[in-house]
Amino acid sequence: MRFRLATWNINSVRLRLDLVERFTRAHQPDILCLQEIKCVDGLFPELPLRTLGFDHVAVAGQKGYHGVAVLSRIPFTKVQRRDICGRGHARHLSVTLDGGASQAKPLILHNVYVPAGGDLPDPSLNPKFRHKLDFLEAMEAWFAGLRGKRSNRMILVGDLNVAPLETDVWSHKQLLKVVSHTPAEVERFLRVQAAHDWVDVMRRHVPTEEKLFTWWSYRNRDWRASNRGRRLDHIWTTSALDGAATSMRVLDEARDWPRTSDHVPVIADFEINE
Repeated sequence: MRFRLATWNINSVRLRLDLVERFTRAHQPDILCLQEIKCVDGLFPELPLRTLGFDHVAVAGQKGYHGVAVLSRIPFTKVQRRDICGRGHARHLSVTLDGGASQAKPLILHNVYVPAGGDLPDPSLNPKFRHKLDFLEAMEAWFAGLRGKRSNRMILVGDLNVAPLETDVWSHKQLLKVVSHTPAEVERFLRVQAAHDWVDVMRRHVPTEEKLFTWWSYRNRDWRASNRGRRLDHIWTTSALDGAATSMRVLDEARDWPRTSDHVPVIADFEINE
């Protein structure tokens, strides 16, 4: 099975529907995972997105700053929404991709939106940061409890809101006390990865010593000149799919589009044996 997968924190799908259309027509993803769609299920613009060729749509919507969606040209069967941290937030959606009768084992795609965590990196003073740490711990427990660590075929994408490596931020020293790169978050993030031997697809294609960003703040007037970015968006696979991603690209040019998100799409091409 060959397909192009993209993930993008769109920061309101209805506000930026034209950018989703622009991206889709230019880069032709077979699957597009969106986060922070900012709408309930009934208001999701499903019809115009289906006209782009996404015949299969799954939505976990919610008012406010939550909500995720999976748009696919590839049929999928099982759709699940997991309340990862028990707060009733729409932050996870998974689908089982239908590879046809010859597919030996299920291929499950997870779309996740980890809480941002607010501004103050103190869980005793900032409930949002406490929620983020709790969410990461709940993800670790979930994946640690899954059987078949060596054989499960899963892909996980989304805005995970943590930049784990020193080269995932513009300044490691200056961001050590900034939410998204604090030791408390990074430690938990790495435990989530280890809980099911997740493979960092992006770093399979870009060496760890090179800077790699997917997010640039709206506060930067000239984001490209300052390049004060962070890698908050991720693509992982289980070890059984290590090497299945044949290419990866961060579409930083999308940060220059009018009224765009502060995140940019991340694209990976996959070739998976049935």
